[in-house]
Order: sequence, then structure tokens, then C-alpha cells
Amino acid sequence: MNRKLFFATLLCIAIASGTCCLATTVPAGTPILVQTNAAISTHATPGNHFTATLEQSLGSVAAGAQLSGVIEASRGSRSTTSSKPLTLRLTAISKSGRLVVIKTDTVMPQGAKTTRARRGSFSFGEDTFPVGTKLEFHLTQPVNL
Repeated sequence: MNRKLFFATLLCIAIASGTCCLATTVPAGTPILVQTNAAISTHATPGNHFTATLEQSLGSVAAGAQLSGVIEASRGSRSTTSSKPLTLRLTAISKSGRLVVIKTDTVMPQGAKTTRARRGSFSFGEDTFPVGTKLEFHLTQPVNL
């Protein structure tokens, strides 16, 4: 075998094995501290997605990584009288440019800001959680990161 080809193959194997060895298993129950990337209304539509930024490293994922989540429950449309609290769940974390599915508990954010808005001839209040709202989720299943 050509010596250069041999060393190139050996280098590729070393890089590939090194990458898989960097993965760590993060156990269930581990807290995940995040900050929201956009304001979230208590009237947001359940099923819509939100994004957040990781506050502290998690396994081999450094702080600053992006996460995505889903709105599990909310008051829904402003025309309804639902009193369901806003409930959020994280669904994925970005690691090295790829999304890794995660499962977390649900969180009901605290500290909403009330804003006034006008629609037509009436005004109404809307509670929103501002950009940068800090939230703490917990993994419900272990994940390899």
C-alpha cells in the first residue's frame, strides 16, 4: 500500500474515532438553563416553536448553543376565555451543526410583562415573556451529546 495513502487512511480513522469518543451521555434529571431568543406571548398558539440559547455547557455542548422547543399549552386565541398557563418544552439542541432530539419536562415561565395593544376600536392587555427570559428545564430521558 502506498505510504501516503496508508497515513491518510490512518488519520481519517483517528479523527472519526476521536469524534465518537467526544460524545457524552447526559443523564435524565440534568438541568438545562436557557434564555429565550424572542418574546413569547401567553396567547401564543400551542404547537408553535420557540428558540433559546444554552446558558451553561451541557455534556460536550458549549454554552451559547441553540435549542428549539414547542409551546405545549397557552391561553390560545385572544377571543377565548381559556386560563391555561403558558407551558413550554425543549425538543432539540444544536451540536456541531446538527439537531439532537432531547426530551425535557415542561416549564411554566414566571414574570410576564403586561403590554397594552389596540385592535380596531378596543384595547386589550397581553402578557409576554421578554427576550432573554431565563428558564430551567430538566431532561426526562438521557441523551448522547
